[in-house]
Amino acid sequence: MRKDLSSRLPIRRGLGADDAATYIGISSGFFRILIQDGRMPRPKLMNGRRVWDIDELDSAFKNLPREGGEIEDVDTWADVAHLS
Repeated sequence: MRKDLSSRLPIRRGLGADDAATYIGISSGFFRILIQDGRMPRPKLMNGRRVWDIDELDSAFKNLPREGGEIEDVDTWADVAHLS
């Protein structure tokens, strides 16, 4: 059973900042800018360690505007943060 489950799980659920930036295909510096302006999610904290959830990264990436001005979804992580 455990072997069956492990074959269906992603390699890692949480990523450090550098790995999260690599995951979405950008530099660490640009990733920090996107976090500051609300286009990427803020990290979760685990005993002081900052970890990004790949599901949240996927969602934020999908919400980025397309070239030519088309926007699939206008919600930003900043919009979500004020609801908490």
